[in-house]
Amino acid sequence: MRLRFKKTHSQHELAVKLRLEAPQNSALLSWEHRRLAIHAAKTALAAALCWWLALQFGLHDGYWGSISAIIVLQSDVGSTVSASRERLLGTLIGALLGFSFSLFGPLLLSYILAILVAIVASGLLGLRNSARLACVTITIIMLVHREGPRWGLAMDRVGEVILGIVVALAVTTLVFPDRALLRLRDGLAQEFLMLGSFFEAVLEGFRGAPAKNLPELREEVQAALRANNQLLEAARHEPSGGREGLEMLSQFGRSIFDAIVALEFSVEGSREDGFASQLEPELGRLAVDIRSGFHHVAGRIHKWRFDVLPPAIHLEQDIADLEASMDAVRHTGIGFSQAEILRAYAVQLHLKQIARLLRASRAETSRAVGEAQEQEPGIETPAPVKSKLDGQ
Repeated sequence: MRLRFKKTHSQHELAVKLRLEAPQNSALLSWEHRRLAIHAAKTALAAALCWWLALQFGLHDGYWGSISAIIVLQSDVGSTVSASRERLLGTLIGALLGFSFSLFGPLLLSYILAILVAIVASGLLGLRNSARLACVTITIIMLVHREGPRWGLAMDRVGEVILGIVVALAVTTLVFPDRALLRLRDGLAQEFLMLGSFFEAVLEGFRGAPAKNLPELREEVQAALRANNQLLEAARHEPSGGREGLEMLSQFGRSIFDAIVALEFSVEGSREDGFASQLEPELGRLAVDIRSGFHHVAGRIHKWRFDVLPPAIHLEQDIADLEASMDAVRHTGIGFSQAEILRAYAVQLHLKQIARLLRASRAETSRAVGEAQEQEPGIETPAPVKSKLDGQ
């Protein structure tokens, strides 16, 4: 499944980093500025259309439809669908409870009980994001003074929200649609480049001084992981193909991040270690190929084609050579401290794990998107492990 898209500003920046395009001079109407202008125009169109339709249908408070459209219309289709679902469910819960509790007891006590029940019920139903909207609807139905029965106000409120949601969904889908799937693809390519930079900074601390920008790089990668996880949640609400490959890449990205963090702990205190120097040049060759591998996978994501084997990158052979080198120098361990030996073993173990995850991220994604590829000889493909960033 090919994910086709119109290039964004960040996609162009990624292509420049991958040396696939030449840099361009910034302009007033850059990709991001155009995207911002389109989102503003779509929001204004949806709000105005809701107001016009409310007048045509004779709704009493048609401005609530415009408010709903403004609230739920997000920058991409998937996020709009998700926000619409939360607002609709919150409104339905609030309308039902607001009307029901308005029939019993003193107004203040009924209002307090309705709010309590709305929050508890939303939480128990797994609709925590809808709880506030339910409370707003209860407040309007129970506290706004208007002639006529309360059930009429509740029905009007639901109708106005549905109108706003329908218009917002129509505008975001039909007018210059922005897909979370395509933004996620861009974000994952950027993420693998950041992981490569983070990996290089961590390795600087192996038998050397730690990289000065290591904390900043770690925070940037964590921010990218969280942003891509949010895009993945939005993409799940979009009716489009290619999501399986993106979900797999997202899992591998989190697993690789955890492996690099583990490598970071392993290299601490290794500045004076001599045992690891016996593993050269095999250790260094594996590290170089891992660095190139991050760039290669980012390029594959950018082009959305994974059946191309990485040129001049031999991770399987590098791992085999490193294991042979470890066997050859094992007998020399008596001349070094136990801490040195443990650090060397931990570093080579984490390097092998990162290499295997990196290799699998391309190979498994190729299979997930249904590409036919040449079978790669060598090591067994590991499955991505659950990351500590899952759910953030």
